[in-house]
Formats: sequence, C-alpha cells, structure tokens
Amino acid sequence: MTAGSLPLQSELLPEALDISFKIGPALLVIGMLGLFLTIGFVFRVADTDDMWVAGRSIGNVENGMAIGANWMSAASYLGMAASIALAGFYGLVFVVGWTTGYFILLIFLAAQLRRFGKYTAPDFVGDRFNSDTARAIAAVTTFLIGFVYAIGQAKGMALVGLYIFGNYGGLIPGLDGYQVMVVAMMVVTVGYLTLSGMLGATKNQAVQYVILILAFVVGLFVVGYTNGYSTVLPQLEYGALISQLGSEFSEPFAGSSYYLWVATTFSLIVGTCGLPHVLVRFYTVESERTARWSTVWGLFFICILYWSAPAFAAFGTDLYSQNVGATYGDPGMTSAASEVIVVLAAQLSGLPEWFVGIVAAGGIAAAIATVAGLFIAGSSAISHDIYTNIINEDATQRQQILVGRLSIVALGALTTLAALNPASSIAALVGYAFSLAGSVLFPMFFLGMWWENANRQGALAGMTTGLTLWAIPMINQIVPTYIGSLEAPLSAGLATWMPAIGSALITLPIVFVVTIVVSMATDEPSLETKRIVRQCHSPEPMGQQETAEDVVAADGGEDVATDGGRAVDDAAAEGDRAVDDAAAEGDRAVDGAAPDDTTEGER
Repeated sequence: MTAGSLPLQSELLPEALDISFKIGPALLVIGMLGLFLTIGFVFRVADTDDMWVAGRSIGNVENGMAIGANWMSAASYLGMAASIALAGFYGLVFVVGWTTGYFILLIFLAAQLRRFGKYTAPDFVGDRFNSDTARAIAAVTTFLIGFVYAIGQAKGMALVGLYIFGNYGGLIPGLDGYQVMVVAMMVVTVGYLTLSGMLGATKNQAVQYVILILAFVVGLFVVGYTNGYSTVLPQLEYGALISQLGSEFSEPFAGSSYYLWVATTFSLIVGTCGLPHVLVRFYTVESERTARWSTVWGLFFICILYWSAPAFAAFGTDLYSQNVGATYGDPGMTSAASEVIVVLAAQLSGLPEWFVGIVAAGGIAAAIATVAGLFIAGSSAISHDIYTNIINEDATQRQQILVGRLSIVALGALTTLAALNPASSIAALVGYAFSLAGSVLFPMFFLGMWWENANRQGALAGMTTGLTLWAIPMINQIVPTYIGSLEAPLSAGLATWMPAIGSALITLPIVFVVTIVVSMATDEPSLETKRIVRQCHSPEPMGQQETAEDVVAADGGEDVATDGGRAVDDAAAEGDRAVDDAAAEGDRAVDGAAPDDTTEGER
C-alpha cells in the first residue's frame, strides 16, 4: 500500500495478490498505453466513414485479429478462467456459448450484413423496418449494451492495475485504490477513442490481439513448465491435474443447476449474434467474401485463447490451494482472487516480476480492445442513428464526429461511475449484456435478414417485448444490490427460472413469436424493402462502397435470384429474364457509374 492510501474495499481485494508499485511492469504498461495513443493519433478520423466503418478498407486477417481483440475482453482473458476456477465444469458455459455463436454469425449473418452495407446495428434495424422508432430503440439498446458490458472491462483493468501500480487510494478524494485505478484506466481508454474512431481502433485492436494472445499463451506455457504441470502442450496435459482439484472442479454441475447452464449457454450464443460491436465489424470490410473469411479468422484467433483458458484455470487453482488456502469450501477462494487467477498463477509460480507484468499487461490490452469496440458502437448509435438520422438530418460530418466524441465521453463517464462499485463478477456483468443483445437485437437481425415479410409493426412489438422481459430479471437480481434496503433477488423463484445471465432462453422465443404474429396480422413491407432483403442473399458480387439498396435502386425494378437458387420473379420465364438482364446491363452502362463510382468492368 502507498503511504496515506485508503483501505481497499475488502470484497474487491484479491487475497495473495501483491498490490504494490512495480517499476518494470509499470513501464511496460505505460509504454503499451503510449503505443495505443500513438496509433490512434496516426490513424485519427478524417470523416464519418473512418469514424464508424474504417472506410470499409479492412482485410480479412486484420479484421479477424480485430474481431479477436474486440471479443476477447477482460471476461475472456480474466473472467473465463475465473469462472472455471470457481465453478469448474460450469465455467465452460462461456467457452461453449461464445464460440458457438460465431458459427451462426458465419452461416447466417456475416456476408448478408456486409451486403446490406450500413454503418451501425441500429442502421440496419431502422432501414430494414423503415422506422425511426425502431432505429431509436436499437440505438438505445446498443448504448445500454456498451454500458453494461464495459463495466466488467473497467473492473478487470482496475484489478490488474492494482498489481502493477499499487494502491493509490486517496489520490482522488474519497476514492480507494481500486476506484482510483478505474478512473485512471478509463481516462486513457476514452482519450484515445475520442481521437481515433473506428479506423484507429481497428489498427489498435490488431496490435492489442498480438499483445494479449502472446501474454496469455506464453504465460500459460511458462507457468505449466515451471511447476511441472506440462511440457509441450498444456492445453492437453492439464487433464492430469483434474483429479487433484476436487469434484467442485471436475464434476458437471456440482455448483449449479443443469437448467442454469443451458439457459446461460443459449443466451451467450444468441447474444453473440446480436452484439453491435461485433456486427459492425462486418461493415468495415471490402466485400461479403472478406466478411465471411474474417469471421473464420476471428474464430481461429479466439479459439487459441479459449483452448488455453481451462488449463490456466486448473494451474491457478492448484497453485492457490498449495500457497494460499483451500480453493473450495468455507471460506475458499474469493471471487476477487478468481478474477485475477491468471496473474496470480504467474505470481505464485515465483516467476520474475517483469514476466508477471507481461501477463497482467495482456489483461489490460484485452479490456481496452473490447471497450474500444463497445464505445465506438455506442457512440455511433447516438451520433449517427439518433442525432443524424432523427434529430438533425442536415448534420455536417464535423457535427457528427463531435457528437460521436461527446457520446464516447458520456459513455465512459457512466461506465466509470458504475464500475466504482460493480454489482457482479466480470463474467456475469458481460453475461447481462449478452442476454440483452440476444433478447432485442438478434431477433431483428435474424428475422429481418431471413424473412422478408417481417415488418415495422412486428419489429416494434418484438423489440419492446424483448426490452421489457430483459428488464424484469435485472430488476429482480441486480437493482437491489445498489439499494441498501433491498436484498437480492427479490424473487428466488424468478431468479431460478429466469436468471439475469440466461434470460434470453425465455425472452427470445417470446420475441420471435410476437414479431411473427404481429407482422402476419399487419401489412407486408414494401416491395422495395423485400427486394433489398433478397439482394442481401444474391450471389452476385458488389463494389467496395456498394450496398444492396444501391443495387436495387440501379437495376430498374428487376428482381434477382437469391443464393438459395429461388427465382424471385416467379411469373417471368427464363428467356424473359435473360432479355431483361441484358437490357438492364445496357441501361446501367448508359447511365454511367454506379453510386460508388465503380465501373461496369470492375463490378
């Protein structure tokens, strides 16, 4: 502790973690943060394309690395190992849920979203369902997801920061060391984001991925080898430890119910497919093919860490038992200690301070990378979707970027305030955001892209239902933790069958039914909207800046065949379609360049 510091909150103090200033790790982290700021300055935004979609210029490997860094937050780097360490088999819910979601993205949404070709997740909702109200609901949901998700990231950065920089409680009057670290880390993160936008954030995320994956994997290999747990492949060899860790680690559902595991897994899967900061990555690439391949690369980069996290949890759990105390039972390992189990494992292995600092720096890089994606998505929802599309349609690019930067600052301030006294563990905080995304946004993306008759009334009814249902378990379990006179949960039965972390298992089917029934009971969308949806499934390639709406506007009313082989214009004979195609090509050649100035030969 630093002289004159305030005592840390006992529930946030990880036992056995060496909380003191360490010159080597501190210089390492300061240098890393300086690098992020430099990259943000070099690739600072020039216009709204750079601010929101990086000019649609990102390649598949670079985007895959950005997806990996964007995705592997403090919840993956710290929280996943923490959950496995404390809950054993149950903790694998995050590995299963998060990776499975990417297969759905790859098959059903990645290329189609790129062909739709907007800027943000609310952009899709507003334009697909022809509704500013739907756009506003999606924008508010996006902002809320970024807020809830980022609380866990701020907590992770602060816990790791305590190990590196020590306890500076009292440096800001009334705040203890953990809270001071929350403020410091968020100030740096918000500072570089307001400068860089999506382009700078993407370049940074590629660098952040390299830092975090090397820190995690190299740390795992060294910890395993130093303690005799593994020699060549710790991801496989750690199985020899399982029998020593007790049934709490190895027995399925020893610490929780099978229903909770299923509910949480389902929420994480569908939530992955509805997260705005993940979906926007498909708008940053040059083509739908790149969107698909960047998803494949992203899943590969993610799996490197996910394959390693259970091994790190096992090593850390055994080291804790040997050097600190019993992991399970009363009192057992605290939640605070589990959330830094990756750093603790390196520290308890007696490794050099500078090496433990590298492992810790990876956790900070992971958290910052995810906060970057969350805040860009949240700020674009406010600036692009609400301010520009609803409030001031004549807004200049300068005004849009200014509002976007102010939104990042506002989101950062709200996140910082909430993270000063977090209500749950890192993984749980992130899980609440996934339930929200799976309850509100994923149904709109899936039905909007794959059922052309989904309409405005259905979308509004479905999204309103999803938001309401998601709020019920949050009020039941989370809100009381911020009100001293209430005890959480308010209803034990509701918490059992509709847990906040897995509420999408209940809410998603209801939202689907509501959206479908209301859509069928009201007027169908316009023919133009249907044709835009069909164009999203066409096998015909499009230009880098071209969208499905551009193609529909340029083809003179002619329908297309989808990639499923379905002829859209059933009344037209094959020969007629061939004549129409030739005529349309001639018309386009006469009309000149496409909206993005792509020549006919290039297209």
